[in-house]
Amino acid sequence: MYEMKTLLPQFDIQLPTCMYEMKSLTTKNKNSVQGLLCKIGAGQVTSTPTASAVSTCCPLDLDMLALQIQQQLLKISGDDAQEVILRQEKILQQLNDLKAQLCDIRISLGFNEKEEKSSHMAKSSYVLNVLNGGLREEPLHDIVINGHPKFIPYALLALKNAWKDLYTLDVKTFTHATVSDIGTEAKDFEQALKTVPVNTNNPKIIITLIWKNCEHTEMISSPTMYVPIYGEVNIIRYLARVGPQEYRYENSPLCNEIDAVLDICYQLLRCTIPKSKANMLKALHNRLKNQQYFGGNTMSVADIGVHSSLKRMPGISDKDLTPALLEWRNRAAKVTLI
Repeated sequence: MYEMKTLLPQFDIQLPTCMYEMKSLTTKNKNSVQGLLCKIGAGQVTSTPTASAVSTCCPLDLDMLALQIQQQLLKISGDDAQEVILRQEKILQQLNDLKAQLCDIRISLGFNEKEEKSSHMAKSSYVLNVLNGGLREEPLHDIVINGHPKFIPYALLALKNAWKDLYTLDVKTFTHATVSDIGTEAKDFEQALKTVPVNTNNPKIIITLIWKNCEHTEMISSPTMYVPIYGEVNIIRYLARVGPQEYRYENSPLCNEIDAVLDICYQLLRCTIPKSKANMLKALHNRLKNQQYFGGNTMSVADIGVHSSLKRMPGISDKDLTPALLEWRNRAAKVTLI
């Protein structure tokens, strides 16, 4: 065949020595093709029927030559592919052997992750089916509460004390840049939160309280959507739904009574004139009557809400409360410690 002009000059290329050498495929292909051409030129290659039909007029027909080269290249590439497949199978076998060794080590150490996980999931599923009627529960996200230092959410401290043997509220406080000084009362509140003992065996929810120059106490429960829950009373409702079973009141016959008391607390915190405050205190007295606590003889989140609301309003003194409310507040203080 005719010769082609060299496109690249002959340079002395220094190959790197920092990497391993790979098998050269081009050399094998080049030698095979050269050998094929020599055989074809010598007439040693047996032509195929298609090639013989063409070679009747010309012993070195270009079409026949291309066909022979193509067949030889396919044969060469097939051998290389088979070699790659064999190496791959060898690597996979080594990985399977390594996996078996790791499994043996884990069993010898006494770990059986699959059985423990399946047993735990089965037990959790059974508990959820019993307590929730088969409804699936989602894991709790950490919640953030924004509050003004002048309107301290004492309900967090009350719930933390009341639930210390049932549920853990891990409250961490921070100060926003919009607040220069939180004041003595808020600092005492932070110190009181730290002194509550924590039982690590109890379920826990992490609450981040940020002192901020905001108009309302607000809670953000979703890390992806800014959907705040406004008002300390509504925060109490939320925590009651995710807190210990003893304080969940949705399935209680006193559900409407507890919600009514919490609604009174919400209105009480927004009273600006003495007459409206007196009306709300009278409504609380009518709800309490001769009971030990609001809604019955056991403490509920309604008592938490009332006690925190009265604590947040220093303008309400003992003389503004009825004897029944005074006795109730003394009983509640032994549990909430606020």
